[in-house]
Amino acid sequence: MDRRAWGIDNGYWDALGRWHDVPEASLERLARSMGASDEQPEPPTGNPVWCIRGGHAEFLHSTADVILEEGTVLRGVEVLPPDLPLGYHRLVPRDGGPATTLIVSPGRCHLPPSLRTWGWAVQLYAARSRASWGIGDLGDLRRLGEWAGSRGAGLLTVSPLHAPGPAMPQEPSPYYPSSRRFRNPLHLRIEDVPGAADAGADLDRLAAAGRALNHDRHIDRDAVWRLKREALELIFSRFKGDAALDAWLAAQGAPLLQFATYCSIADEHGNGWRAWPAELQHPEGSAVASFADTHAERVGFHAWLQWLLDLQLESASTLPLVHDLAVGFDADGADAWAWQDLLALDVRIGAPPDEFNPDGQDWGLPPFVPWRLRAAGYGPFIETVRAAFRHAGGLRVDHVMGLFRLFWIPTEPGGSGAYVRYPAADLLDILALESNRAGALVVGEDLGTVEDAVRHELWERQVLSYRLLWFEPSPPEHWPRQALAAVTTHDLPTVAGVWTGADPQADAMRDRLRERAGIDDGAPVRDAVTGAYEALGRAACAVAVGTLDDALEVTERPNRPGTVNATNWSVALPEPLEAIETDDRVRAVEQALGGHR
Repeated sequence: MDRRAWGIDNGYWDALGRWHDVPEASLERLARSMGASDEQPEPPTGNPVWCIRGGHAEFLHSTADVILEEGTVLRGVEVLPPDLPLGYHRLVPRDGGPATTLIVSPGRCHLPPSLRTWGWAVQLYAARSRASWGIGDLGDLRRLGEWAGSRGAGLLTVSPLHAPGPAMPQEPSPYYPSSRRFRNPLHLRIEDVPGAADAGADLDRLAAAGRALNHDRHIDRDAVWRLKREALELIFSRFKGDAALDAWLAAQGAPLLQFATYCSIADEHGNGWRAWPAELQHPEGSAVASFADTHAERVGFHAWLQWLLDLQLESASTLPLVHDLAVGFDADGADAWAWQDLLALDVRIGAPPDEFNPDGQDWGLPPFVPWRLRAAGYGPFIETVRAAFRHAGGLRVDHVMGLFRLFWIPTEPGGSGAYVRYPAADLLDILALESNRAGALVVGEDLGTVEDAVRHELWERQVLSYRLLWFEPSPPEHWPRQALAAVTTHDLPTVAGVWTGADPQADAMRDRLRERAGIDDGAPVRDAVTGAYEALGRAACAVAVGTLDDALEVTERPNRPGTVNATNWSVALPEPLEAIETDDRVRAVEQALGGHR
């Protein structure tokens, strides 16, 4: 069988410029994960999707009817007109051939031509106020936006708000979600839920217990969820319905019902669908429909939670929010349950070895099989991206190189990883279409092993690159304009971690920090932070962002990849938002970035 027909590369260059051949056995194993066999040596062919650019006439091979997204039918078309509206249409050949999904895209993502602004990068779970119940919530996000906007910031970039499974234990990593299409109820501000004011002493008791969790910097998601869930169930038990909810549910349709059904089954059988009773393991089974019917109130509760999240997220968008789209989802979660027929469930994605991860990385996330995703009309990708753009001023695409290729690793012992190619042109056309519909910019997290052609293609598509002080060899003044500039990320050391030596990977970064910040070895941490952000404020990039972790001189990074530390994704900022808003150290970083406008 021809591995290239399945999109599998025979080898790859690593981050240090060394070529690696992939063993034949691993190549065959990956091809079989996609459905290859002696009877099926190549993936099924066909043209279920055709992406074109708006503004150009396209000749058809045969006469067809075009059914536009809004329902209008253009009959007997031989040439697609250049004024065909942007969107998702159907092309139905008159000769009886199979219909094609016709996607008309602008080709380039939304990007204001004169954009130059700054903002804060926020790990929402860590950004607590005194009103929080042990974790940063959407009320806190609203407060952050109002405060930052009043100080001249133009945006906030926010950690993923994706939904975990509803059962215990709660997943700490926002990059390992159950679903990327729906939001995390842990981030609900309970007091802002309609009906909360009438819940009385029971809610007061739960609120007091929730706020008591703020005394510990460690974020105990299980404790938070126990309290919030009890409060939400209390409020829901008195809920009499709402016409706005009914309209929203109708607009969300089958995907929300399926997700709420997954959550209801998980309440009873746990988050991992592959351990459920066999008859519930596929969403299309009759037993699943029966379960949803007999647990209609429970399904309604989980759908109601998503409505509340949508309302509160809209309220929190006082400043443009750049949401974060994780690269994948839990193989045992809701999205994997829904789309299991399109996934390679015996494979995980990750990254080959590099200078920071000599053993490579296994992210534990299952990949879509490229030909199956295309055969599905890219429906899962469209749903996911559209959900991510909701109430967004922008979207950060984690590991944006995954739109071009992903590093597949067999789950069976002894298998070597290999890169698998994806239909990048189509995926980028869809991303551009949804970006323009949302009026939201796109940032591509292009750190790590990146092919040269990838960065050029992303530039052509008006996707902002991601440039870090820790990695860029040139001063920020020489960085590209079409980029987001930052000192660090959630996976890398903070300035204080580097300067104090508290972070063990910081030696080479310390030299760069000294040079860029213009400080000597004896300088205090505050000077290192201020100097780093003064340098960042001079960046030529369209956007520059600072972290509250740096401003508050936090030495711990939010996450240490490749570890299962109890601190990963679970340490709050050392001060509540009320104190952060008047902290001189925060103001110093704000002033350093404030000239970036």
